[in-house]
Amino acid sequence: MADESPPGEPAATLFPVFNQNPTTTSEPINPLQVSNSNAPGWLSNTSFTADISTINDVVSTRYHHYSEPDDDDEEETAAEAEERRPQSRYELVDSSASDQDIDGNNHSSNKKEKRKRRKTKKGAASSGYEYGPSSRKQNIQSWANNATTSSANKEYYFDSRGDRDNLAFGSLYRMDVARYKLFHGTKSSGFNSNVFHSSNARSWGFDGDNDVNSLDTKLRSEGRYWSAKYAALEHHKNFKRLRIIAPKDSTPELGTDFVPLSDELTSSNGQDSSLVEESWEDEVLRKTKEFNIMTREHPYNEKFWLEFANFQDKVESRQPQRGARLQTLEKKISILERAVEVNPDNEELLLALMNAYQRRDNNDVLIGRWEKLLMHHSGSYKLWREFLRIVQGDFSKFKVSEVRKMFANAIQALSAACSKQHRQAHQNDMVDQELGLVNIFVSLCHFEWQSGYQELATALFQAEIEYSLFCPSLLLSEQGKQRLFEYFWNSSGARIGENGALGWSTWVEKEEEQRQKVMMESSDIVDEGGWTGWSELKENRENEEDMGADDVGMEGNDNDDVEEKEKEKDDTEALMKLLGINGEIEGNGEVEDVSTWVKWSEEELSRDCDQWMPIRTESGNALENVVTDKEDEARLSLLYHFIDFFGGRIPQWCSTNSSSWAEKTLVMDSLPDSMLNDLRKVEEILTKTDENYSLEHVLNSSDNINMRSEMMKFVRNVSLQCLNVFPHDHILKEAALVAEELSNTKMNSFSVAITPCRTLAKSLLKSNRQDVHLCGVYARREAAFGNIEYARKVFDMALLSIEGLPWDPKSNASLLFLWYAELELEISNNNSSRSSEALSRTLHILCCLGCGVKYSQFKSQPSSLQLLRARQGFKEQIRVIQGIWIHGSIDENSVASICCASLFEELTSGWESGIEILNQSLSMVLPERRSQSHQLELLFNFYIQMLWKHHSEAELANIWKTLVQELQIYPFSPKLYNTLIQIGHLHTSPSKLRRIIDDYLHKKPSVSVCLFALSYEIRKGSSHHRVHRIFERALSDNMLKSCVLLWRLYLSYEIHVTRDMSAARRIYFRAIHSCPWSKRLWLDGFVKLSSVLSAKELSDLLEVMRDKEMNVRTDVYEILLQDEMDVSK
Repeated sequence: MADESPPGEPAATLFPVFNQNPTTTSEPINPLQVSNSNAPGWLSNTSFTADISTINDVVSTRYHHYSEPDDDDEEETAAEAEERRPQSRYELVDSSASDQDIDGNNHSSNKKEKRKRRKTKKGAASSGYEYGPSSRKQNIQSWANNATTSSANKEYYFDSRGDRDNLAFGSLYRMDVARYKLFHGTKSSGFNSNVFHSSNARSWGFDGDNDVNSLDTKLRSEGRYWSAKYAALEHHKNFKRLRIIAPKDSTPELGTDFVPLSDELTSSNGQDSSLVEESWEDEVLRKTKEFNIMTREHPYNEKFWLEFANFQDKVESRQPQRGARLQTLEKKISILERAVEVNPDNEELLLALMNAYQRRDNNDVLIGRWEKLLMHHSGSYKLWREFLRIVQGDFSKFKVSEVRKMFANAIQALSAACSKQHRQAHQNDMVDQELGLVNIFVSLCHFEWQSGYQELATALFQAEIEYSLFCPSLLLSEQGKQRLFEYFWNSSGARIGENGALGWSTWVEKEEEQRQKVMMESSDIVDEGGWTGWSELKENRENEEDMGADDVGMEGNDNDDVEEKEKEKDDTEALMKLLGINGEIEGNGEVEDVSTWVKWSEEELSRDCDQWMPIRTESGNALENVVTDKEDEARLSLLYHFIDFFGGRIPQWCSTNSSSWAEKTLVMDSLPDSMLNDLRKVEEILTKTDENYSLEHVLNSSDNINMRSEMMKFVRNVSLQCLNVFPHDHILKEAALVAEELSNTKMNSFSVAITPCRTLAKSLLKSNRQDVHLCGVYARREAAFGNIEYARKVFDMALLSIEGLPWDPKSNASLLFLWYAELELEISNNNSSRSSEALSRTLHILCCLGCGVKYSQFKSQPSSLQLLRARQGFKEQIRVIQGIWIHGSIDENSVASICCASLFEELTSGWESGIEILNQSLSMVLPERRSQSHQLELLFNFYIQMLWKHHSEAELANIWKTLVQELQIYPFSPKLYNTLIQIGHLHTSPSKLRRIIDDYLHKKPSVSVCLFALSYEIRKGSSHHRVHRIFERALSDNMLKSCVLLWRLYLSYEIHVTRDMSAARRIYFRAIHSCPWSKRLWLDGFVKLSSVLSAKELSDLLEVMRDKEMNVRTDVYEILLQDEMDVSK
C-alpha cells in the first residue's frame, strides 16, 4: 500500500487499522506485534494492528520451521511471549474522548496493566489456555496425521477452551469451521490415513489456519460436500463406498435350535470385520447373488422372496431411464411368479404379485388376472378384499350395480368356504373365515350407504341379523331356510329394530300358533266329503295363464316403452311451460345460476339424512346377500359393526391389529366419537394457532339432531332384542343404555338432573336381578351424569348380592370391582375436598377383592392387616392367572384382576410398584400373541394411562423407550399415538416426535397415524408444505387412497386453512376419481366449491353421478319450481 502523505506527518485515513509508520527492514517482521505503542487502547486488538500483507510468508515459514519449546526454557519463552503480547481490551469506545486522552490514560495506568498481565499469565497457566492472538495452536495444519509425523503424535485435537476472540467479534473464526471432501478411496480393504492425507492435502490447496483470499474462489468452484457436484457423484453407479463385512461364521445358520453366547461366538470365529469398497453395481450383484442362494436353499420361506422382490423396487428407484425401470419391474414380476409357483397358497406372495401386475397391465388385463386367481382361491378374504378395492377404484368402468355384483360373488364364495370349514370341523380356521365374511358384508353396507342407498344398507343389516341370530330351530336345509325367511321378509311383520319386532323365530312360532288355531276352528265345521283342492288348482292355473300372457306381451313392450317415454317427455315439457319454467334451456342441463345447484345439494343432503329406513317394496335386494354366521364371535362382531355403523357408542371391542379394525377405519367418511375424543385430548394440549382449525371441521353440519335421535332409537331396539341371544354381554347393555340417553336428550349434554336411561335400566334389572354387569354399566351411566351417591348405591347393591349368586356371576365380578375403583379414583382426582374419602373407599373396594372376603359397605379406612392380606391375595391371583394365560385362555375378568392389583400397589406402595405388576403381566405373553389379543390391548391401554398419569414423576427416557417399543406391537392404536404426542410435546423436541411419526407413516401407514400427525402439525401451526406432505404421502398408498375421510380432510384443509380454492378444486377432482362411490364426496364439490366451479361444470358432475348410478333423490326442477314459487309470493 503506497504512502502518499508527506514524510513528516502521518497520513490521515478513514480507518486507522494499520500502522502508518514505516518499519525498518533490519528488524524481523512479526505480523502479530503491535506496531505503535502509542496506539489507542481500543485498537490494541491484534486484528486491527496486524500487517496482513505478510501473513502468507510467515504462515508458510511456520508450517516448515515450527518446533516445540524445550522444557527447560518453558518459563523463559512464556515470559518473552508475555512481554511481546499486547493487552487485549474489548471496552466500548467513548465518542467524546480523544486519542490523546486515551494515550494519557494508558500511560498513567501502566502499573495496573502489569498487574493484570501477571494475573492473566497465572490464569492461563493454570487453565492450560492462553488468551489473545497467540492462543491459537499454530502447528495444527491438518486434522489427519501426515506421513512425516511419528505415530506417537496425536491425530486429532480437542479445543477444550473456547476462543475468547469469538466474544470480541461476535462469531466464529471462519477458518475454524471443518471442511470436508469426499474420500475417493484406494483399492486396499483397510483405511490408510496416511494415503488419505497425502492425496487430499495436495488437492485441497489450503491448510488449517491459512486465511488466503483465493480460498473462497476455490470453494465456490469445487463446492462443499453437499453441493450438486458431489450429490451427482454419490448417485453415480460406479461411485464406491466403504462397507463393513462381518466374518462369515459370525451369524448362526438358519434352523438352529439355540442362539450361541457371545464368548462362544468370538472364540469360534477369531476373525475381525473388514472394510471393502463397493459401488452400487457391485452391491446389486452381491445382493442378487445372496438372494438367489437364500431362495434356492429355502424356497418355502416367503420372507426371502418378498425381500428379493422389494429389493427390485430399490434398484428401480436408482434408474432414471423408463426402459430400465420397466425391465426391473419385469424382473420383479418374474421373481414373484417363481415364488408363487413354489408357494401357490401363500396370500402375501399372491398379493405382491398382483400389485406388481397392477403397475404393468391395464385394467382389463388386471381384472382378468384377478378373476382367474379368485377361481382357484375363492375362500381367501384378503384376496377378495383387495379385488373389491380395485374394482371400486376403477373410475372409468365404475357402476354401482357392477360393484354390487362383485360383492355378492365374494359373499357367496366366502360363505361356501365357511360351510366347508364347518363340515371339516376346523375351529380356528372357521372363526377367521367367518370374521372375514362379516367384514366383507359390512363393507357392502358401507358401500351402499355411501352411494346413496341408505335404505338398502339398513335392510341388509336387518336381514343379516335376523337370519344369523334369530333363525328358528327347525331341521331345514339351507334352501328351505331361505324360502322361509323370504316368506317372513315379505310379510307385514315388524323387522328387527322396528317397534313391535319379535324376531324371525318368534314370528314363525306366532304364525304356527295362529295357523293351528285356524285349523282347529275349521275342523269344527262338518266336512261334506270329497277333495276340496280344485279351487287352489284353478287359481294356480289362472296364475300360470296370466304369466304366459305376460311372456307373450314382452315383445311388444319395447315399442310401448319408447312411446311412453316420449309421451312422458312431452307431458313434462308441457307441465313446465304451464309452471313458467323454460324447459328447452334447463332441460339441457344449462342451469346458469350456481346458487340453484347449491340449494339442490343442500336439499339432497337433507333427504339423505331423513330417508334411511327401508321401504318394504324396495328392500328385496337385501335377501341376495344373506348368509349364516354360526360362530358367536362372528355374530358379536356383526352386532358391534352395526352399532358403530349407526353411530352408537361402545368401548373398543377388537384389536387394532385385526382386520375388523382396519376395515372399520378405511371405510370412514366422517370422524367417529371414539377417535374424536382422542384427537381432542391432543388438540387441547397443543398450542392453538390463529386459524383455530380442527379436524372436526370436516363434519357436515347437515347431520340434523332428528336423524341422530331416530338412529339411536333404532340402535336401542336392536341392542335390547339381541340381549336375548347374548344376555351376558356388557357391551350390548352399555350400547342400549347410551343409545337411550342420546335418543332422549338429543344432544351430547350431561346437564340433565335425572339420568335418561334410568327407567330402561330399572326395567331390565327387574327382569334379571342377578345381572351384576348390568348394575355396573348402569352405575357408570349415573356417575357420568353427576349422580355419584346414586351410582355408589347401585355398585354396593351389586357387590353385596354376589355371595348369593351362582358361580359364573361370582367369578366374573372382577370387572365390577375395577369399575367401582376407577369411579372413586376419578372422584378423588376431580374433587380435592373429597379426595381422602374417595381414596379410602378405593382401598376398601380393592381390599375386599384381594382378600377374597364378602364385600361390605365402606365404613373406615382398611387396617394394615387387611392391606397385607390383600397384597398376598393379589399375588396369589396373579400366579393363578399366569398359569391360565400360559394355556391360552385370556378373558376380561383376568385382565381386570391384574388392573385391580396394579391400582392397589399404586395406592399403597407407589406408582412404580403398580407399573411393575403391569410389566410382569404383559411379559407373560409373547409379542406376536399380544398383538392379536383384544384383552391384552385393553391391559396395555390401562398401562399407558397410568404412565401418562405419573409422567411428571417418572424418567422421560424410560417412558419414551416404552412407548416406542410398544408402537412396534400396536402400530395402529389411537390411544398409543395420543399418549405419544402428549408426552412428546411436553418433554421432547418436535423433530424427535416427527421423526417417529414419519417413520410409521412410511413403514406402516394407517388412518390413525395420519389423523394424529395432521392434528399435531395443524395445531402446532406448522407450514402448509409439511401438512401437504403428510396428506400426499398418505394418499399415495394403495390402501389409504380409497379412504373417503382423508380426501374430505384434505379438501377441508385447503378451503379453511390455506384458502387456496384452485388447489381445493384439483384435490376435489382427484378425490372423486379415487373414490367414485362416495356421494358425500361428490356433494362436497357442490357445497364447498361453488365459487370455483361453474354452473356447467356442476351440471356435468350431476350427469356423471347419474351415469355412475348414484342414488339421486332430488330433481333440479324441484328447486327451480321452488324458486318460482318464492318469487311469485
